[in-house]
Amino acid sequence: QVQLVESGGGLVQAGGSLRLSCAASGRTFSVYRMGWFRQAPGKGRDVVSSIIWNSGNTYYADSVKGRFTISRDNAKNTVYLQMNSLKPDDTAVYYCAVAPTRSSAYDYWGQGTQVTVSS
Repeated sequence: QVQLVESGGGLVQAGGSLRLSCAASGRTFSVYRMGWFRQAPGKGRDVVSSIIWNSGNTYYADSVKGRFTISRDNAKNTVYLQMNSLKPDDTAVYYCAVAPTRSSAYDYWGQGTQVTVSS
């Protein structure tokens, strides 16, 4: 089992920045990929960004490229999402998740943190 705890959400004006954190505990040696997802009201949950734990290879959705940066701190078992130039469309609940192996789905999820961007 892997436990995930997100933090760092909040209310920010358009153009502002926030940094989300996701701390992993438990079987952290079984983490292959960590991802950030978001779900806006009335919409599905979409992937925002992900990072391969060992290699550091990253992925970004087109909607956040150039504005968001994902990073990790191996010693702290923590992944971050730096969000700059925020837009009202970025308003959502943000979740972090873990895929234990290369072929597995995201099996472990955090509780989510609210990000609200005002215009």
